Amino acid sequence: MKVGYLDMFSGVSGDMLLGACLDAGVALSELREALAPLALEGVRLDAERIERHGIAATRCRVEVPDSGEARHLPEILDRIGNAGLADRVTERAMAVFRRLAAAEAAVHGVTPEEVHFHEVGALDAIVDVVGGVWCLDRLGLERLHASRFTLGRGWVDAAHGRIPVPPPAVLELVRGWEVVDGDVEVELTTPTGAALVTTLASGRGMPPSFVPETTGYGGGTRELEDRPNLLRLVVGTVEEGAAEGLALVETDLDDLSPQLFEPLAEGLYEAGAREVHWTAVQMKKQRPGTTVRILASIGRVPELGRILFRETTTLGYRWWPVHREILARESGTARTRWGEVQVKRIRRPDGKVEVRPEYEACRRIAAETGLPVREVMVAIAADLGPPAE
Repeated sequence: MKVGYLDMFSGVSGDMLLGACLDAGVALSELREALAPLALEGVRLDAERIERHGIAATRCRVEVPDSGEARHLPEILDRIGNAGLADRVTERAMAVFRRLAAAEAAVHGVTPEEVHFHEVGALDAIVDVVGGVWCLDRLGLERLHASRFTLGRGWVDAAHGRIPVPPPAVLELVRGWEVVDGDVEVELTTPTGAALVTTLASGRGMPPSFVPETTGYGGGTRELEDRPNLLRLVVGTVEEGAAEGLALVETDLDDLSPQLFEPLAEGLYEAGAREVHWTAVQMKKQRPGTTVRILASIGRVPELGRILFRETTTLGYRWWPVHREILARESGTARTRWGEVQVKRIRRPDGKVEVRPEYEACRRIAAETGLPVREVMVAIAADLGPPAE
């Protein structure tokens, strides 16, 4: 399994993540081509080789004509959703912006739809978010781990005036994550960077049984005296079929309206849940109830707990570590009668590789052709053929 590890010893920002991905092997021309469907007029994306404290790195520069223009969440989601990007990229990029909106809304006391994004809603942030998600997918990462956040301290000028470092939105985004101030008077972690990492990373610290293969360094704008202002992305593998440490989170409910289970599931998935399901149970005093069960990385438990307290009537939840054995698999594309579609390649215990189409790709084709999703899945399975050696 291919895994990435973000070492944030000097913080993280959207452009630093882009630079680290380019340095790790993503071609700038491919990134530009991938972002073209967004139709971001006047935006220029460039990269240059730099050196920070003797370490060679790539610095990504995004030039925009209206970086100060304010935008709202629905407008940003509409632009991303209508760009025709791969389903996986679209969904994850939208999740990052929803997380940003939720953090800004909590700080300003408004709803996510009312948030004026200002800096994070400018075209450069759309490039950072969509580009970062696309790059990690292009590198073939099936899981992303991250170190603790280095935040910085001091003051910074923002659209609402002078605010302390770390910015309030950053503190909202990193709740439940280990942080350090970095002992430097400068902003090291930006809201966009924090949203990308907390949305996309499912593991904390160096992954177990990790074998590094490639390292990329993304450069920040400032020169720091005491450290290289870089984000390090290490790409490597973990053993096929290695046990993965997860947590099982449960709570029992007997007074929650059925209508509220849908937003509960949406919030849990956005907070990093791998699986969410519920089971009808009989509770004390013979009352019917529901057990909500969530599977997620252990590091996601605090955030999942906050969602449970926010979206349900529960007074508490329980969790414990579990393990699961998984087959080696990777994401990619395959040619079918409807062109290239997103697929998973799964290596079976007997060594054969099974190719399965992604459900979202089948659903999209069904919507475009008017065919039932089931028929699309059967047809694509026939195009892909039996498992190969």
